[in-house]
Formats: sequence, C-alpha cells, structure tokens
Amino acid sequence: MTTQATQFRGVTSLITVDRRLSKPLYQQIYEAFRRRVLHGELRAGQIVPSTRELARELRVSRLPVLDAYSQLLAEGYFESRVGAGTFIASAIAAREGGGPAESRPLHGTRRISTLAANVPPYEKPALATLGPFQVGQPDLHSFPIEAWSKLMARYSRAIRVKGLQYGDPKGLIELREAIAHYLRTSRAVHCEAAQIMIVSGSQQALDLSTRVLIDAGSSAWVEEPGYWLVHQVLKAAGVRAVPVPVDAEGLNVRKGARRSRKARAVFVTPSHQYPLGVTMSAARRLELLDWTQRAGAWVIEDDYDSEYRYDSMPIASLQGLDTNARVIYIGTFSKVMFPSLRLGYVVIPPDLVERFTAMRRLMDLGPAHTTQAVMADFIREGHFSRHIRRMRPIYANRRRMLVSELAQVLGDAATITGDEAGMHLALFLPGDVDDQAIAARAAQQSLHLSALSASYIGHAPRRGLVLGFGNTRESQIAPGVRQIEALLR
Repeated sequence: MTTQATQFRGVTSLITVDRRLSKPLYQQIYEAFRRRVLHGELRAGQIVPSTRELARELRVSRLPVLDAYSQLLAEGYFESRVGAGTFIASAIAAREGGGPAESRPLHGTRRISTLAANVPPYEKPALATLGPFQVGQPDLHSFPIEAWSKLMARYSRAIRVKGLQYGDPKGLIELREAIAHYLRTSRAVHCEAAQIMIVSGSQQALDLSTRVLIDAGSSAWVEEPGYWLVHQVLKAAGVRAVPVPVDAEGLNVRKGARRSRKARAVFVTPSHQYPLGVTMSAARRLELLDWTQRAGAWVIEDDYDSEYRYDSMPIASLQGLDTNARVIYIGTFSKVMFPSLRLGYVVIPPDLVERFTAMRRLMDLGPAHTTQAVMADFIREGHFSRHIRRMRPIYANRRRMLVSELAQVLGDAATITGDEAGMHLALFLPGDVDDQAIAARAAQQSLHLSALSASYIGHAPRRGLVLGFGNTRESQIAPGVRQIEALLR
C-alpha cells in the first residue's frame, strides 16, 4: 500500500490542470497523461491513481477524471486489471531515455518522394519584423484597414448558409466578375469571368500552371536573373529550368530558342521584370508570341506589381497581344493589399479551363469563401481603385528619394536599374563585391537587402542588391542608404 501511494504521488505530480484555460478539465487530464506516456515519463505496467485519488489530488470533481480515463482506456494508453487497478498499457513499449520521442534517433528506411526531396529546405527569415528595403512588401500602414474591417464585419453579420459550403473550385463568381472587369479596363487583358480562377497568391498559380502544362523531364525557359521561387517550383516538378538572359528589352527570345527549342513553357515578368525591373519591349513581346505559336509552347505571364508605374501609364499585358490563347496570365493582390490576404488569380485560355479546374480541385478543393466575398465588395465599392490611386504618388516619392540618395551617397560606385515601375529597384555593384555576404551583414543591422546574385541559376555575371521601397518609410531611406554605403566600404 505504501509503494502504491508512492507511485501515485509520483504520477500526480506529473499531472496538472489550469482552470483559467478554456480547454475542458477532462481534456487537460487526458492530454497530460498521453503526453507523459509518449515521452517515456510513464512506462508500461506502471500503476496510475484511481479516479477518486486523482480527483482529490487535483481538487476537481471526479467526473472529468472519469471522462479522461475512459478515453485513455479506449485509445489503449491505459489498461484495467480486475482487482488490481489501472495501469499504463503493457502493449506500450518502454522507451529508453527520458527525453521527448522526437529527440531520439530514428531507425529504418525513411523514404520521401522525389518531389519533396527536390524542394530546398525551408529557411526562416533572418528577421521576423519588417525593415527598410524589404522586397515584396507594400506600405501596410497606409492600407485602409478601417474600410476593410467594416466590410468583414458586414459580411460576418449577414453570412448565409451557402457561404459555409464548398464553393466553385474556380472561386466566387462575384469576385471573378469584378476581377475580369478590372483587368479588361486597366490591364488590356482579354478575358471573361469564366476564364478566371481565384488562387492562394501568385505562388499557387505558378505551381498550378506547372502541374497542368509541363511534364516532368521537359524543359521551360526562365528569366536569368529571375524569380527564385519559379526555379524551385520547376525543380520540384522535375522540370529542367533553362536560364535565358534578360537585357534592356527583357527576355532574349533568340537566345532562348538556341538554348532550348523544345521548351514547353516560358515564365516571364514582362511589365516589371524581377529582379532587374526592365520592361519587355513591344518587339520582344511579339517575337515571344510568334515563337510560342511555332513551338507549341505556353507563356506564363506573372504580372505581380503592374499597378504602379511612375513615368508613363501602366504597360498593357502580354496576354492582351496574344491572338492564339497561348498566355496564362497571373496576378496577385498581395503587392497592392497585404501579403497575408493570400489572394491571387489566373486568367486561363478557354480550352484549358476544365483541366485547370480539375487540377485545382485535386490540390485543395477551392479557395476560402469569406475573403473572396469581402474582396469582391472591396473592388465593387471603389476601395480598391482608390487605394491604388492614393498609393501611387506615395511610392513615386519614395522611389524618387531612394534614387536621389543612392546617386548622392554612392555616386559612380553603383548603377541603378528598374526604378520606372513597381516597388523595387536593382542596384548593380562592382564585380568583385560579395552581394550575398553584404545582405547577410545587413540583416544583422535590421536592414533587408536581397542579393542579386541569388536570382541566377548559373554563374552570376552581375552582382548587386535588390531594394524594395514599398514599406520603407521616407525617414528610413537616407539612414538606410548610409548603412549600405558603410557595408560596401
């Protein structure tokens, strides 16, 4: 009896409850026992307190303890022995060592797919907070969050049962109609709502397009330098990425044809190339469309930040020039609204809509209803266009200040390119500069710089930095440029 009481005291000291939590007491007791068993703190054959004993020790009623024990018995963590009591199940092998299971060495062959093996390890951002010159970040402080919140609240008060059900894999028709109208009037995109699919940002659109259009073992052109996540999407899919040089007119089609005549697709950012920021010339656009027609290839046009152009009107889309439905057009709200919105869209050639829809349904059934409905209202009620008009002069001023400061502080030591549009520019540095080392040192100083050389697949002939100015406040620009100058020294 004394031995049993000693065991009880040891067990009960491991089991705790917190009445301040919203989690029911029985669930806290159940999870505490289960966790201790899985971590090897409670071993097979060890006796556990009676329900009365544990209830008295924890100062709770017996009912939650009974419920927890019942669940643990049902799942096989406990076993009951007539006349002896309740024990940790003998079928649970005692674990060597007392640490958590995940810290112990694992044995046996552990296979993963080629797809998963091809994806580079996820690297957490060096800094969890926003900072000067971070690429891909709009001015979050200027977003009309009050208008957005009111629309969210209005929708939540009037939500219908239909909004709780699975929807069309292509997305909410109201949002697709609003996007179609916007694209026809502002981007010269030829489309109807039936061709539009709502996706979880442009990244899902790139992945989806790759799945539908390109077989493993095939090749696809990518811009060199180009968007690094495109490289990873293709690698994961087993598609060979063929780097095609980008010059002052954009992707060099002739060099692409020489490098891979049988490419199945071309990934381009023609309105504001990432990372160099150049705009693809009309001649190159027509040349690319002619080549895709002859080759039977597809163009995936990523129009990620086309809303902002400072010295001219926004450039019309490549898709608008396409007369043979060879272009898949991708857009996103992340750069205009806010990144966590996770809403983008794809304009699909009519004859491919069914295939894209089937693949999308296989991936995740379809997009979430709530954010689509609110976004549709945000566009239809004019908030979206007003926000773009309001932000355009703000970004233009930041861009002007950044260019001026870079020229004044760095002088001939650096060459600026790609500042005519979007929310970033590229800064070429002397050839012997290690731009990735500079970016790493800058991160330690809360300065977010992207190394240009990291955007190349092969050898990087140019070194430099990619600087975002969307979420960089005016007061941060001059000190930030001086930090860059010090890093370069």
